[in-house]
Amino acid sequence: MTAYEVAVRAGAALGEGPTWDPAAGRLIWVDVLGMRVHAYDPVTGRRTVRTTEQHVGAAKPRAGGGLVLNLRDGVGLLDPGGGFRWLHREPVAGRRANDAAVAPDGSLWAGTMRYDEAAGGGTLSRVTGDGTARTVLTGVTVSNGTGWSPDGSLMYYVDTPTRRVDVFDHDAGGLHDRRPLVRIEEGAGFPDGLTVDAEGCVWVALWDGGAVRRYTPAGELDRVLTFPTPRTTACAFGGAGLTDLYVTTARTGLSAPHPLSGSLLVVPGAGKGSPQPAFTG
Repeated sequence: MTAYEVAVRAGAALGEGPTWDPAAGRLIWVDVLGMRVHAYDPVTGRRTVRTTEQHVGAAKPRAGGGLVLNLRDGVGLLDPGGGFRWLHREPVAGRRANDAAVAPDGSLWAGTMRYDEAAGGGTLSRVTGDGTARTVLTGVTVSNGTGWSPDGSLMYYVDTPTRRVDVFDHDAGGLHDRRPLVRIEEGAGFPDGLTVDAEGCVWVALWDGGAVRRYTPAGELDRVLTFPTPRTTACAFGGAGLTDLYVTTARTGLSAPHPLSGSLLVVPGAGKGSPQPAFTG
């Protein structure tokens, strides 16, 4: 078992989307189904929780302060003072937000999925700071982990039921040449959220796998971290030196969840993350 610590003991139904906020020195994460945005300061131990009015797939820092939220009906902005406004609203019956990530240019790439997980019912869209939205991928079932190589030339992406982590060439013109980076074998769980470290390696959490795996840019399995919580959902590097790996977990759907299911875990000194851009809106 990996030498982990409990950063925040919680009972989140669907903990997701850990993100380090360097300006505030805190770790942001969400409980999708619990409609909560959590913040945790590892230095002081201070925790805050904000309840949203809709299921929230992700929360990311904004360049001017506050957060951008990927919500059931679209993308909204939380101002530093706590005020909320919609940036791009596009409700679709039976569909909700899921994972999201900020690209090197400061745009938000926001995923969606059907509540019933119907095949092809989700999307991945690029939303800019002025609210302009463009659908990048259609025919997605469960849009999940998204991340970029340190130089921004590659984008990694997970549509969970495919059991793959895919890679695209990425430039100002968009995405090109989609191909599998890795395929997760039967019985090992399903790929969920991911992060890319300073060496360009991809760390992916495995739903129903109780693990986070690190793959090289060539797709070779390099390292496996295991946890007692079967539903590990996503991971991100945080802390002052971006060396601590934070891992979110879920308890939803488990008949006998582990006592730590739904908590935020951390593996100190696990590696070295890359600084993540803030959303420009």
